[in-house]
Amino acid sequence: MRIRRIIESLLAIALSFPLVAASASGEDLPKLGADAKRVSISGLSSGAFMAVQYDVAFSASTIGVGVVAGGPYNCSYVNMVGITTCMQGSPSGAASYNAAIGFQTLGKIDPIAHIAKQKVYLFSGTSDSVVKQSVMDAVRDFYQMLKVPAASLIYMNTTDAGHAFISQDFGNGCNTNQAPYVNECSVGGALYDQPAAILGHIYGTLKPKANALSAQPVAFDQTTYAGPTSSMAAAGYLYVPAACRGAGAKCAVHVVFHGCLQSAESVGDAVYAKLGYNEWADTNGIIVLYPQVNKNVVPVNPNGCWDWWGYSGLDFQTQSGTQIAAIHAMVKTLTSQ
Repeated sequence: MRIRRIIESLLAIALSFPLVAASASGEDLPKLGADAKRVSISGLSSGAFMAVQYDVAFSASTIGVGVVAGGPYNCSYVNMVGITTCMQGSPSGAASYNAAIGFQTLGKIDPIAHIAKQKVYLFSGTSDSVVKQSVMDAVRDFYQMLKVPAASLIYMNTTDAGHAFISQDFGNGCNTNQAPYVNECSVGGALYDQPAAILGHIYGTLKPKANALSAQPVAFDQTTYAGPTSSMAAAGYLYVPAACRGAGAKCAVHVVFHGCLQSAESVGDAVYAKLGYNEWADTNGIIVLYPQVNKNVVPVNPNGCWDWWGYSGLDFQTQSGTQIAAIHAMVKTLTSQ
């Protein structure tokens, strides 16, 4: 009887966890009439895997992607030893390309021909101990097979950086591989500004970044878009420049996917407020969406990673994937009048 009571207690805790996590949220995501033709994405680690997945699934409505220490499309299912190969081994870009063709044939993703029109930014630090450079090489191969022109594909792979976003504003030492997974690195004698590099590559020459923000990031309710089995947090974050709230502003939208152990639950405002995207977005008419995934027990996601191996369902890499569909719905809200 005692063992039974213990099992029942543990089961009750597991089943109640998502409900507790969903109790705190924010305001409704606003309909801002943003420009649906200028949507882009970027991410680190599991967020970089997610950025590639979203990019492939919704390539018709995505104009560019930034991939920092991630892996190629559907990597864990098309390579032997799955997750290990996709972090520490040499996955096949060709296998990912073939997977994309297969899902295209099934009508589960947009036609992959759209990707050739995109701007692609890739970054892999030489001191990254979490995702080896051979994995990012496969991402490069994948996009080359998709016929992204050389002029549209940037691959930075010579900086002595650890597993992190690179910020000009704050962070650990360049070759660090620890929380908050934001580092400062010098490139060409100056601190490297990765948000500027990503946004500038995708949208073209940027106006100087804001010295003082015209607004502040706000929490919004994610539960409208995804249920507890998605592992998504109750609240995400949104930065809307003051100029983007006016009628007819038609601002761009950029989605930033945090990495494992890097949601606000784990690192506070390090990504959604301090990384550096907001300052550039403020003066360049870009709305920045920071969706959040938290550590969870049901489904099993102890490190708060975006799903790139199937914990939220086997269709995680397609348009019907729980997380991908939720993010797309958020973007559609922002681009609605």
